[in-house]
Amino acid sequence: MNARGLDFAQLRTFIAVTEAGSVSAGAERVFLSQSSVSEQLKKLEERIGQPLFVRGKYGVAPTPAGAKLLDHARRIVAMCDAAFDDMQGRSLDGEVRIAITDYYRPQDVAAIIRRFASQHPRLRLHVTVLPSAVIDASADDNTFDIGLSLRMVEGTGKRGAAKPGAQTSAATSTVIRREKLVWVSARETLRERGALTPPWPLVLLPATCQLQRYVVRLLDEARMPYLISHSASGVAGLQLALKAGLGISCLNESAIGDGLMACPASFGLPALPFAEFHLLPGRPGESAHVTNAREALAGLFG
Repeated sequence: MNARGLDFAQLRTFIAVTEAGSVSAGAERVFLSQSSVSEQLKKLEERIGQPLFVRGKYGVAPTPAGAKLLDHARRIVAMCDAAFDDMQGRSLDGEVRIAITDYYRPQDVAAIIRRFASQHPRLRLHVTVLPSAVIDASADDNTFDIGLSLRMVEGTGKRGAAKPGAQTSAATSTVIRREKLVWVSARETLRERGALTPPWPLVLLPATCQLQRYVVRLLDEARMPYLISHSASGVAGLQLALKAGLGISCLNESAIGDGLMACPASFGLPALPFAEFHLLPGRPGESAHVTNAREALAGLFG
């Protein structure tokens, strides 16, 4: 008689690959080699007796059985993590206010917050989406407890750059993720020869967005003609305007989304810096549960 039950490590790997959308990206999240991750997934599929993924050119997507298992896996892992934290005296209770830039992994951030909430069911969360400039400017106020903002890094992002997860200094923020910034437009528009030509039609966010201000300055310095074709109120609106074919803009890689793609090098648009996502440091005298919540979130972000 076969023993019942599922392997916890396999479930955690399964969640990572499903949320990341590829074996390679999932392997980075669980700090394993791609071959080890593939072997775990193979054993899990054999255990379940059904295929869990549809594998394609651009990654993997869960089958109906995979989607069903994902709900169970998330609850199992969350309950296990919560039990461990409780036994270690790290169970979180109370209220935490989180401010997040809307550039941060738009397709994934809801799942990350959901997972965090399920791991700490006694924690009351208030999540607000704000411009990075507002988050950074409010770092010393009492507007929120934990802030995640976007900042730009000049250069290639290789030599001399802080690694994600490393403190930039004892008194500053923690770099948890670095991504390329890319000129993007609608996939269908870019496939039409001559659909986009100078002056470049720009889809921008309000002037309070430091990234959009930087884009305009970059084009001005390069003396490249442009016109502002649409002004959006947030990243979701910017994505919608781009998909509608209203022009081009600059986005970090994880915010590109379906229906959009990078503009070809033949456009001759200026080179862009890297984007870094910074988890702001705690304020002096903050509550212990806020400090613990920030450390727990740092492990989920990235």
